[in-house]
Amino acid sequence: MHAHSESGPYLCRLKIVIQMKSIYSKILILAFMASSLYSYAWGLTGHRVIAEIAENHLSRKARREIKKMMGRERLAYWANWPDFIKSDTTGVWKQASSWHYVNIDPMADFKAFDQNLKAQAGPSLYTQVNTLSSQIKDKNTSEKDRKIALIFLIHIMGDLAQPLHVGRAEDLGGNKINVTYFGEKTNLHSVWDGKLVDSQKYSYTEYATLLDIKSKEEVAQIQSGTLEDWLYDSHKIANKIYAQTPNDSKLSFDYQYKFNDTMERQLLYGGLRLAKVLNELF
Repeated sequence: MHAHSESGPYLCRLKIVIQMKSIYSKILILAFMASSLYSYAWGLTGHRVIAEIAENHLSRKARREIKKMMGRERLAYWANWPDFIKSDTTGVWKQASSWHYVNIDPMADFKAFDQNLKAQAGPSLYTQVNTLSSQIKDKNTSEKDRKIALIFLIHIMGDLAQPLHVGRAEDLGGNKINVTYFGEKTNLHSVWDGKLVDSQKYSYTEYATLLDIKSKEEVAQIQSGTLEDWLYDSHKIANKIYAQTPNDSKLSFDYQYKFNDTMERQLLYGGLRLAKVLNELF
Protein backbone atom coordinates (compact mmCIF):
# COMPACT_ATOMS: atom_id res chain seq x y z
CA MET A 1 0.00 0.00 0.00
CA HIS A 2 2.88 2.29 0.82
CA ALA A 3 4.53 1.76 -2.60
CA HIS A 4 1.21 2.20 -4.35
CA SER A 5 0.51 5.49 -2.58
CA GLU A 6 3.78 7.03 -3.89
CA SER A 7 2.98 6.26 -7.52
CA GLY A 8 0.31 8.95 -7.68
CA PRO A 9 2.60 11.90 -6.88
CA TYR A 10 5.35 10.38 -9.07
CA LEU A 11 3.07 10.15 -12.10
CA CYS A 12 1.85 13.65 -11.46
CA ARG A 13 5.42 15.01 -11.41
CA LEU A 14 6.23 13.04 -14.58
CA LYS A 15 3.27 14.58 -16.40
CA ILE A 16 4.36 18.08 -15.36
CA VAL A 17 7.91 17.47 -16.66
CA ILE A 18 6.57 16.18 -19.99
CA GLN A 19 4.24 19.16 -20.31
CA MET A 20 7.05 21.61 -19.50
CA LYS A 21 9.31 19.99 -22.11
CA SER A 22 6.52 20.27 -24.66
CA ILE A 23 5.97 23.96 -23.85
CA TYR A 24 9.73 24.63 -23.98
CA SER A 25 9.99 22.92 -27.36
CA LYS A 26 7.16 25.05 -28.74
CA ILE A 27 8.84 28.21 -27.43
CA LEU A 28 12.09 27.23 -29.14
CA ILE A 29 10.28 26.60 -32.42
CA LEU A 30 8.53 29.97 -32.27
CA ALA A 31 11.78 31.72 -31.43
CA PHE A 32 13.49 30.07 -34.36
CA MET A 33 10.68 31.06 -36.71
CA ALA A 34 10.82 34.67 -35.54
CA SER A 35 14.59 34.86 -35.92
CA SER A 36 14.38 33.42 -39.42
CA LEU A 37 12.75 36.55 -40.84
CA TYR A 38 15.23 38.55 -42.89
CA SER A 39 17.82 35.89 -42.21
CA TYR A 40 20.91 34.67 -43.98
CA ALA A 41 21.03 36.53 -47.28
CA TRP A 42 22.67 34.32 -49.94
CA GLY A 43 23.18 31.56 -47.40
CA LEU A 44 26.63 30.23 -46.59
CA THR A 45 27.73 29.54 -50.15
CA GLY A 46 26.57 32.79 -51.72
CA HIS A 47 28.30 35.05 -49.22
CA ARG A 48 31.51 33.05 -49.55
CA VAL A 49 31.38 33.27 -53.35
CA ILE A 50 31.10 37.06 -53.15
CA ALA A 51 33.93 37.30 -50.62
CA GLU A 52 36.18 35.02 -52.68
CA ILE A 53 35.62 37.04 -55.86
CA ALA A 54 36.34 40.24 -53.93
CA GLU A 55 39.59 38.80 -52.58
CA ASN A 56 40.69 37.95 -56.11
CA HIS A 57 40.39 41.64 -57.04
CA LEU A 58 42.04 43.31 -54.06
CA SER A 59 44.86 45.73 -54.72
CA ARG A 60 48.26 44.91 -53.22
CA LYS A 61 47.85 47.63 -50.63
CA ALA A 62 44.35 46.53 -49.63
CA ARG A 63 45.49 42.92 -49.41
CA ARG A 64 48.42 43.92 -47.20
CA GLU A 65 46.33 46.10 -44.87
CA ILE A 66 43.55 43.54 -44.57
CA LYS A 67 46.10 40.84 -43.72
CA LYS A 68 47.29 43.00 -40.83
CA MET A 69 43.72 43.05 -39.51
CA MET A 70 42.57 39.52 -40.35
CA GLY A 71 45.76 37.49 -40.32
CA ARG A 72 45.95 34.68 -42.87
CA GLU A 73 42.21 34.02 -42.87
CA ARG A 74 40.50 34.68 -46.18
CA LEU A 75 37.52 37.01 -46.48
CA ALA A 76 35.27 34.02 -47.12
CA TYR A 77 36.07 32.70 -43.63
CA TRP A 78 34.34 35.68 -42.04
CA ALA A 79 31.70 36.33 -44.71
CA ASN A 80 28.84 34.71 -42.74
CA TRP A 81 29.78 35.75 -39.20
CA PRO A 82 27.26 38.64 -39.09
CA ASP A 83 24.53 36.06 -39.74
CA PHE A 84 25.89 33.56 -37.23
CA ILE A 85 25.70 36.12 -34.42
CA LYS A 86 21.94 36.39 -34.92
CA SER A 87 21.85 33.32 -32.67
CA ASP A 88 23.53 35.25 -29.86
CA THR A 89 21.25 35.41 -26.82
CA THR A 90 23.01 38.20 -24.91
CA GLY A 91 21.44 40.98 -26.98
CA VAL A 92 24.85 42.50 -27.77
CA TRP A 93 24.22 42.38 -31.53
CA LYS A 94 20.48 43.07 -31.49
CA GLN A 95 20.96 46.55 -32.94
CA ALA A 96 22.69 45.06 -35.99
CA SER A 97 19.61 43.20 -37.26
CA SER A 98 18.50 46.14 -39.43
CA TRP A 99 21.93 46.52 -41.04
CA HIS A 100 21.26 43.66 -43.46
CA TYR A 101 18.56 45.30 -45.59
CA VAL A 102 16.88 48.51 -46.66
CA ASN A 103 13.16 48.65 -47.45
CA ILE A 104 12.08 50.61 -50.51
CA ASP A 105 8.66 50.63 -52.15
CA PRO A 106 8.69 50.43 -55.97
CA MET A 107 10.04 53.68 -57.41
CA ALA A 108 9.45 55.02 -60.92
CA ASP A 109 13.06 56.05 -61.54
CA PHE A 110 16.46 56.52 -59.92
CA LYS A 111 15.73 60.08 -58.79
CA ALA A 112 12.67 58.98 -56.79
CA PHE A 113 14.56 55.99 -55.43
CA ASP A 114 17.53 58.12 -54.37
CA GLN A 115 15.31 60.65 -52.61
CA ASN A 116 13.42 57.93 -50.74
CA LEU A 117 16.65 56.17 -49.79
CA LYS A 118 18.29 59.29 -48.38
CA ALA A 119 15.12 60.33 -46.52
CA GLN A 120 15.18 57.17 -44.41
CA ALA A 121 16.61 57.63 -40.94
CA GLY A 122 18.22 54.23 -40.63
CA PRO A 123 20.15 52.38 -39.45
CA SER A 124 19.92 50.23 -42.54
CA LEU A 125 22.12 48.50 -45.07
CA TYR A 126 22.54 51.84 -46.82
CA THR A 127 23.58 53.86 -43.79
CA GLN A 128 25.83 51.13 -42.41
CA VAL A 129 28.00 50.75 -45.51
CA ASN A 130 29.01 54.38 -44.98
CA THR A 131 29.21 54.13 -41.18
CA LEU A 132 31.36 50.99 -41.20
CA SER A 133 33.63 52.45 -43.87
CA SER A 134 34.19 55.54 -41.72
CA GLN A 135 34.99 53.39 -38.69
CA ILE A 136 37.56 51.41 -40.64
CA LYS A 137 39.20 54.60 -41.93
CA ASP A 138 39.26 56.24 -38.49
CA LYS A 139 42.68 55.76 -36.87
CA ASN A 140 41.10 56.25 -33.46
CA THR A 141 38.97 53.12 -33.88
CA SER A 142 40.40 50.22 -31.86
CA GLU A 143 41.89 47.23 -33.71
CA LYS A 144 39.07 45.01 -32.46
CA ASP A 145 36.34 47.41 -33.62
CA ARG A 146 38.01 47.95 -37.00
CA LYS A 147 38.07 44.21 -37.57
CA ILE A 148 34.41 43.84 -36.60
CA ALA A 149 33.50 46.75 -38.90
CA LEU A 150 35.39 45.11 -41.76
CA ILE A 151 33.66 41.78 -41.21
CA PHE A 152 30.24 43.45 -41.24
CA LEU A 153 31.14 45.45 -44.34
CA ILE A 154 32.16 42.27 -46.19
CA HIS A 155 28.82 40.73 -45.29
CA ILE A 156 26.40 43.57 -45.93
CA MET A 157 27.99 44.40 -49.28
CA GLY A 158 26.98 40.85 -50.12
CA ASP A 159 23.50 41.52 -48.77
CA LEU A 160 23.30 44.55 -51.06
CA ALA A 161 23.61 42.26 -54.09
CA GLN A 162 20.75 40.01 -52.93
CA PRO A 163 17.80 41.80 -54.58
CA LEU A 164 15.26 41.05 -51.88
CA HIS A 165 17.43 42.81 -49.30
CA VAL A 166 16.45 45.94 -51.20
CA GLY A 167 12.84 44.80 -51.20
CA ARG A 168 9.59 45.86 -49.59
CA ALA A 169 8.67 46.29 -45.94
CA GLU A 170 5.12 44.95 -46.40
CA ASP A 171 6.36 41.42 -47.06
CA LEU A 172 9.69 41.59 -45.23
CA GLY A 173 11.69 41.29 -48.41
CA GLY A 174 9.71 38.31 -49.66
CA ASN A 175 9.61 36.44 -46.35
CA LYS A 176 5.81 36.65 -46.32
CA ILE A 177 5.42 35.48 -49.92
CA ASN A 178 4.76 31.75 -49.66
CA VAL A 179 5.96 29.51 -52.48
CA THR A 180 6.92 25.91 -53.05
CA TYR A 181 10.34 25.06 -54.43
CA PHE A 182 10.41 21.59 -55.99
CA GLY A 183 7.42 20.74 -53.81
CA GLU A 184 8.93 22.05 -50.57
CA LYS A 185 7.02 24.77 -48.74
CA THR A 186 9.20 27.84 -48.32
CA ASN A 187 9.13 31.58 -49.06
CA LEU A 188 10.46 33.81 -51.81
CA HIS A 189 13.23 35.29 -49.67
CA SER A 190 14.54 31.84 -48.78
CA VAL A 191 14.60 30.81 -52.44
CA TRP A 192 16.85 33.75 -53.25
CA ASP A 193 18.92 33.46 -50.09
CA GLY A 194 20.19 30.00 -50.78
CA LYS A 195 18.04 27.58 -52.72
CA LEU A 196 18.85 28.94 -56.18
CA VAL A 197 22.57 29.03 -55.36
CA ASP A 198 22.65 25.63 -53.67
CA SER A 199 20.77 24.02 -56.56
CA GLN A 200 23.88 24.46 -58.70
CA LYS A 201 25.87 22.12 -56.41
CA TYR A 202 29.14 24.07 -56.57
CA SER A 203 31.49 24.74 -53.69
CA TYR A 204 32.07 28.44 -53.11
CA THR A 205 35.57 28.29 -54.60
CA GLU A 206 34.30 26.47 -57.69
CA TYR A 207 31.50 28.98 -58.17
CA ALA A 208 33.80 31.97 -57.70
CA THR A 209 36.22 30.56 -60.28
CA LEU A 210 33.46 29.89 -62.79
CA LEU A 211 31.90 33.35 -62.45
CA ASP A 212 35.03 35.50 -62.21
CA ILE A 213 35.94 35.58 -65.90
CA LYS A 214 35.28 39.18 -66.94
CA SER A 215 37.88 41.30 -68.73
CA LYS A 216 39.50 44.28 -66.99
CA GLU A 217 37.26 46.60 -69.00
CA GLU A 218 34.13 44.69 -68.01
CA VAL A 219 35.20 44.65 -64.35
CA ALA A 220 35.73 48.42 -64.43
CA GLN A 221 32.25 48.91 -65.88
CA ILE A 222 30.64 46.72 -63.20
CA GLN A 223 32.51 48.57 -60.46
CA SER A 224 31.51 52.00 -61.78
CA GLY A 225 28.78 54.05 -60.15
CA THR A 226 27.91 54.92 -56.58
CA LEU A 227 26.50 53.00 -53.64
CA GLU A 228 23.10 54.45 -54.52
CA ASP A 229 23.45 53.22 -58.10
CA TRP A 230 24.23 49.70 -56.89
CA LEU A 231 21.26 49.67 -54.53
CA TYR A 232 18.98 50.85 -57.33
CA ASP A 233 20.37 48.07 -59.51
CA SER A 234 19.29 45.49 -56.92
CA HIS A 235 15.98 47.28 -56.38
CA LYS A 236 15.05 47.03 -60.06
CA ILE A 237 15.83 43.32 -60.05
CA ALA A 238 13.75 42.88 -56.88
CA ASN A 239 10.78 44.45 -58.66
CA LYS A 240 11.12 41.95 -61.52
CA ILE A 241 11.29 39.09 -59.03
CA TYR A 242 8.15 40.31 -57.28
CA ALA A 243 6.30 40.68 -60.58
CA GLN A 244 7.15 37.16 -61.70
CA THR A 245 6.76 35.35 -58.37
CA PRO A 246 3.31 35.94 -56.87
CA ASN A 247 2.20 34.35 -53.63
CA ASP A 248 1.66 30.56 -53.79
CA SER A 249 3.87 30.15 -56.86
CA LYS A 250 5.08 26.63 -57.58
CA LEU A 251 8.73 26.93 -58.50
CA SER A 252 11.01 24.32 -60.05
CA PHE A 253 13.26 23.95 -63.10
CA ASP A 254 11.54 26.68 -65.08
CA TYR A 255 12.22 29.21 -62.31
CA GLN A 256 15.88 28.19 -62.17
CA TYR A 257 16.11 28.61 -65.93
CA LYS A 258 14.46 32.02 -65.77
CA PHE A 259 16.53 33.49 -62.94
CA ASN A 260 19.82 31.58 -62.77
CA ASP A 261 21.66 34.13 -64.92
CA THR A 262 20.34 36.93 -62.72
CA MET A 263 21.41 35.14 -59.55
CA GLU A 264 24.91 34.52 -60.90
CA ARG A 265 25.17 38.11 -62.10
CA GLN A 266 24.43 39.34 -58.61
CA LEU A 267 27.03 37.07 -57.03
CA LEU A 268 29.66 38.34 -59.44
CA TYR A 269 28.64 41.98 -59.18
CA GLY A 270 28.52 41.72 -55.39
CA GLY A 271 32.09 40.44 -55.27
CA LEU A 272 33.51 42.97 -57.70
CA ARG A 273 31.80 45.89 -56.01
CA LEU A 274 32.93 44.73 -52.57
CA ALA A 275 36.48 44.67 -53.95
CA LYS A 276 36.10 48.27 -55.14
CA VAL A 277 34.90 49.42 -51.72
CA LEU A 278 37.79 47.68 -49.96
CA ASN A 279 40.39 48.97 -52.40
CA GLU A 280 39.16 52.51 -51.89
CA LEU A 281 39.24 52.08 -48.09
CA PHE A 282 42.85 50.96 -48.05
